[in-house]
Amino acid sequence: MPLNRRTFLGTSAAAGAGVAIAGGAAVPAEAHGRGHEHGHGRPQKRYSFTVMGTTDLHGNVFNWDYFTDKEFDDKDHNDIGLAKISTLVEKVRREKGRQNTLMIDAGDTIQGTQLSYYYAKIDPITAKRGPVHPMAQAMNTIGYDAAALGNHEFNYGIPVLRKFEEQCDFPLLGANALDAKTLKPAFAPYVIKKLRTPHGRDVRVAILGLTNPGIAIWDKANVAGKMVFPGLEEQAAKFVPRLRSMGADVVIVSAHSGNSGTSSYGDQIPYVENAAGLVAEQVPGIDAILVGHAHLEIPEYFVENKKTGKKVVLSEPLKWGQRLTLFDFDLVWEKGRWVVEKAGSQVLNSNTVAEDPRITRMLADEHKKVVAYVNQVIGTSTAAMTTAEAAWKDEPIIDLINVVQAETVAAALAGGEYAALPVLSQASCFSRTAQIPAGNVTIKDAAGLYPFENTLEARLLTGAQIKDYLEFSARYYVQTAPGAPVDPAKLTNANNTPDYNYDAVSGLTYDIDIAKPNGSRIVGLSFEGKAIDPAAQFVLAVNNYRASGGGNFPHVPGAKQLWANSEEIRNTIISWVQAKGSVDGAQFASVDWRLTRDGTPVF
Repeated sequence: MPLNRRTFLGTSAAAGAGVAIAGGAAVPAEAHGRGHEHGHGRPQKRYSFTVMGTTDLHGNVFNWDYFTDKEFDDKDHNDIGLAKISTLVEKVRREKGRQNTLMIDAGDTIQGTQLSYYYAKIDPITAKRGPVHPMAQAMNTIGYDAAALGNHEFNYGIPVLRKFEEQCDFPLLGANALDAKTLKPAFAPYVIKKLRTPHGRDVRVAILGLTNPGIAIWDKANVAGKMVFPGLEEQAAKFVPRLRSMGADVVIVSAHSGNSGTSSYGDQIPYVENAAGLVAEQVPGIDAILVGHAHLEIPEYFVENKKTGKKVVLSEPLKWGQRLTLFDFDLVWEKGRWVVEKAGSQVLNSNTVAEDPRITRMLADEHKKVVAYVNQVIGTSTAAMTTAEAAWKDEPIIDLINVVQAETVAAALAGGEYAALPVLSQASCFSRTAQIPAGNVTIKDAAGLYPFENTLEARLLTGAQIKDYLEFSARYYVQTAPGAPVDPAKLTNANNTPDYNYDAVSGLTYDIDIAKPNGSRIVGLSFEGKAIDPAAQFVLAVNNYRASGGGNFPHVPGAKQLWANSEEIRNTIISWVQAKGSVDGAQFASVDWRLTRDGTPVF
């Protein structure tokens, strides 16, 4: 029976520990190496075990890209998916002995592909006698012991998340996902697993799950009034001593939080977004942290705890099942308890193995259904459009997003108090490989243009606020002197700004002077051929991530909300194409912005 919320919380009003025995038969002492002789000539008792970890799987079971409808590939020839991870896991278990291993995840599991979207929205797991989520089926088959909650777990609403939790044979952990009324954990905060040793003394391994405080901003519509998300450091400081007092020999944190100590939402909430390193530094008693959220590859990284001087090992296995982290622990029996003598980590690359046929066979039907769904034709296009250069040029494919958003908002406000105001729209280059082909356009083409589950809002801003917004966005470009060579590959993502945090705004014309410093790059900002009036009012069609503070853009989170809906922008684009029948870039594409240096266009 799955260790779901009801069975878990039934044991303790304060959401206490679940304890399980991992493995079965003991392994000979020789398998773990011999220690030096001590006391009366007896060999010192030693034991080694391995904790495997994934993170940011984002709905990837197969090595398949549903947005292109072909096998996944990237410039580094990474492979993706749980079917590949399963093969790596079984290999490690054969080498180490299954009973000497645990398997955990650090969150962002049920959003990100058309496979995960299909079973949240098209054939939802929440329906009466609905399907079992493919991610639950795969993770159950692999034999996960625990998974932390990611922020994207909340994208489809709490009922979908609860149903997924119910379908998992392992707990979803979130020590800092609290019920808004009781301020007690709304999910299991931790689980304690027992590993049998050859010495008759079990090793008790505690896994503490922590999620991202940014959920309160990014999924406000789904969690406001229901859950609150305090800081990772604060909750770890509460739970780690408790776990140690309960007899945990080893404490591992699975944290859906990066390592940088920074927050994309600025100071909108007082809790750090990427706090894994801070947790290691500030909270004594932790042995290892599985890091998630940042989509980085960190094979092994040590952080010294400020209070104890002890080194804590951190590892992040990239994303989408591209890597598998291995934490290796060597323990020694001292003074009546197991003590970690050595801990280290590494990552394995999933492109070195084949997919596990157990997984691919089990989910073949689900895969086929989704492939058929994404290949449905929704209209035609008069010309091919691509995002290949959209990060540095105003391209028609981004104009398509903006025209759909602007028309949708204008229609929603028609006949109302704000109907006469001009509607502007923001959009990002979410993927540099998205394309709309000439000829038939399918669901996958439109969905690939907008891979996130964002919804649409309308906010009221002034001309001056729009200028500030654009200046903030323009920080995305690396300052480049006039006459200096320009390499598009090195021009963008200044200060590690991701593509999704650079917005182009339609309905205005402006230049971005990349020779100038941040804050003074927007030149010639005009509306309908005239310099923009700082006091003029505009409606901005904006996604809910940006409107709720994602990216820390100025003014929008505090601006008056004029309208919002719960339909994904992706579906709005699909419906727009279906209604029009044909996409003709000549009807909406225009060059509204360009990169310049001292007035000279860069491209």
